[in-house]
Amino acid sequence: MQIRGSFPHSGAGRILSLQKKIQKSFERKQSRMDQNRMPLVEALQQFREEAPAYFRIPGHRFERGLDETLNGASLAAYDLSEAEGLDDLHHAEGVIAEAQKLAAETWKAKKTFFLVNGTTCGNEAMVLSSVKEGEKIIVPRNVHKSVLMGLILSGATPVYVMPEYSTKWQMWGGVTPETIEKAFAETPDAKAVLLVSPTYYGLCSDLQAIAEICHCHNAALLVDEAHGSHLYFSEQLPLGALESGADACAQSIHKTAGSFTQSSFLSLGSGRLDEARVAANLQMVQSTSPSYLLMASLDAARRGMALHGKERMERALELGQRARQELAKIKGIEVLGTEMEGTCGVWKIDLTRLVFSARELGISGYDLQVRLYEEYRVSTELADEENVVCVITWANSEEDITRLIDALAGISAAESGKTTGRTKFTEKQWLFRSLPEMVKTPREAYFAEKEAVPFAEAEGRIAAEMAAPYPPGIPLICPGERYSREMLELMRQYKADGCEFHGPSDASLEVLYVLKEE
Repeated sequence: MQIRGSFPHSGAGRILSLQKKIQKSFERKQSRMDQNRMPLVEALQQFREEAPAYFRIPGHRFERGLDETLNGASLAAYDLSEAEGLDDLHHAEGVIAEAQKLAAETWKAKKTFFLVNGTTCGNEAMVLSSVKEGEKIIVPRNVHKSVLMGLILSGATPVYVMPEYSTKWQMWGGVTPETIEKAFAETPDAKAVLLVSPTYYGLCSDLQAIAEICHCHNAALLVDEAHGSHLYFSEQLPLGALESGADACAQSIHKTAGSFTQSSFLSLGSGRLDEARVAANLQMVQSTSPSYLLMASLDAARRGMALHGKERMERALELGQRARQELAKIKGIEVLGTEMEGTCGVWKIDLTRLVFSARELGISGYDLQVRLYEEYRVSTELADEENVVCVITWANSEEDITRLIDALAGISAAESGKTTGRTKFTEKQWLFRSLPEMVKTPREAYFAEKEAVPFAEAEGRIAAEMAAPYPPGIPLICPGERYSREMLELMRQYKADGCEFHGPSDASLEVLYVLKEE
């Protein structure tokens, strides 16, 4: 197999073209820059004026889901610092401490910390608080890149396990209890397990069974629950990580519970992690100038969920059910449903996460996402080769759902008759069923001497940087792992499909940074 070094722009890369088109609409032709302009502000204003049906993060859906205290308030009104009576996030003893206690009670936690650097810093702090340099932690290969950052900071050795995989939907499923038990049998000295549940696609692993296994081996269960802060407020949804016995979890409150983007929680479910060590590690990975806007939004979102969480989830589930029922009637549209439960390592699915495909119409997920926005102003959260993901919250409207249904019906009508059957898109993940060879730990590789080599010459070399298609930011290869021919071909395919990569210094992937040979 020849590894090519160039990356043609495919039809699936139209998402990037759309982004560039939007950006160019704000560019001025004069040679000197116009300092009267506010390009980002102007772009935000234009997006709002287009009034799309919004199925992305954050979950508050503009004004509709914000607490009344913040809704309509001047942004400057709460942009303060550690003034008199406002407490200090890094030494909380007053109102911030009280707000965190209220959050802990609402989410059934032993202790909750406010995060202003997102769930990213929560994941880093969980790793730093559970393992030290040289100690082992079991992690599935579909973890977020922030977990890799935690491994680099801590010096811990990852023991990678593979989640199950759905060939029908071309996506990673959950991690089975049997996989975790096998990992402990092979690595009995592992100190912790870190899992992602739910995944970006709303797929949940059996955390209760896995928690029991971890605790039998005197190890902590840590959960990246970035997409699951809403699970605690309805019996129709899977159990949350804390309800399932997790010792700690990081939750993106902004994604589905109504706070501002970048605001999250790190919650402890037991005493297995030392609170003082967690607090110290959070000081290392969080800003020393925490935003009171973000913290205020966390406090307001907590109140909203504590008082109205149940009815909010009832509404979100009703909207999701309507969307599922109507999309299932549209020719060529497939919707991921509860039939996934009990397969591919999936214990339960989150019914507020809408995953659908138009592969029967011969349309890739990338192209479908672009068409939904360009033709119908429906903005969706995520696309991959075959699927599109919508995040449905209580703040979505019936009109949002109607616009999504009408848009897909219109696309189906336009495409019907053009294809004679299911189009088989590139199956990339079969190349990634076996783990790359780990030659050095992520930390060792990160601080080693590096050099740049052409993409086509990287086979056999040891990666100096991670490479993670974004979204969702799941690394294909991590520092310290050896590039194989199959991995390089997989990366080439992602790039040709229009995916952006986080991690590589050269985003074009024309060159890759590898460790210097000794």
